[in-house]
Amino acid sequence: MEHIDTAVIHRFDTRSSRPCEFCRELDPQFPERRPLDQMVATSRRAVASAHLTEDGYVRHRMLELRQKTSREPVTAA
Repeated sequence: MEHIDTAVIHRFDTRSSRPCEFCRELDPQFPERRPLDQMVATSRRAVASAHLTEDGYVRHRMLELRQKTSREPVTAA
């Protein structure tokens, strides 16, 4: 789990976390995720590495990659 900040690894207390806004907006299955998979550390932005679980991290990264690949390619003119 080297992709997750060491401060986040030990922070499974949901009082110091909040739902990830990025995932909530883009993932239609967000409400069905396990509660810990929805959460990010309060002290961090809604980025993949702020997720409290590896599954949350992976799902966040998949959404980011899906968003990048769905954009129109930039063409040089």
